[in-house]
Amino acid sequence: MIAAALTAAACALLFLFAGSAKGEYEAVRDDLRLHIIANSDSEEDQAAKLRVRDAVLACVRERFSAATRDEARTLLFEMGGELQSAAEEALLECGMDYGAQLAAGEFDFPDREYGERVYPAGRYEALRIVLGEGEGQNWWCVMFPPLCVIEDEPGSTEYNSDGTLAFKSFFVKLWKELFSK
Repeated sequence: MIAAALTAAACALLFLFAGSAKGEYEAVRDDLRLHIIANSDSEEDQAAKLRVRDAVLACVRERFSAATRDEARTLLFEMGGELQSAAEEALLECGMDYGAQLAAGEFDFPDREYGERVYPAGRYEALRIVLGEGEGQNWWCVMFPPLCVIEDEPGSTEYNSDGTLAFKSFFVKLWKELFSK
């Protein structure tokens, strides 16, 4: 009886938490994003895109301390030359003979859902890094609030097969462990 009551309470909290987190984020559209577009969809160009991603995020993590979107925007503009160098150095390390172009502005993004977070389609401010011809699949993350620059243990950040950041939920994991048998 007590176990059933605890399970019911846990389920109620899980649904309350998941529902409010999703709904809360849908209302927030004040993101600043990082958007990297690959030269092409070849394996080599997609690997180069992810290498550029890692180099740029490592560069930003060293100095990222923005408390507001405006501070984040200012910091990214100040770091433009550094980010350009990091991207081009990563491309050279991959043996690519094309460069990278940085652009800041508002760009269209599709609907995306990562775990319990919903990112509705729309125009968002972003720092865009176009590699070579920029005709390949893209990768993007949210720079502010700083979801993709949060300091973590090396290797602890997980990415989905398409290179997007994988969000993990303790509550969803618990739910699956409790009820998947």
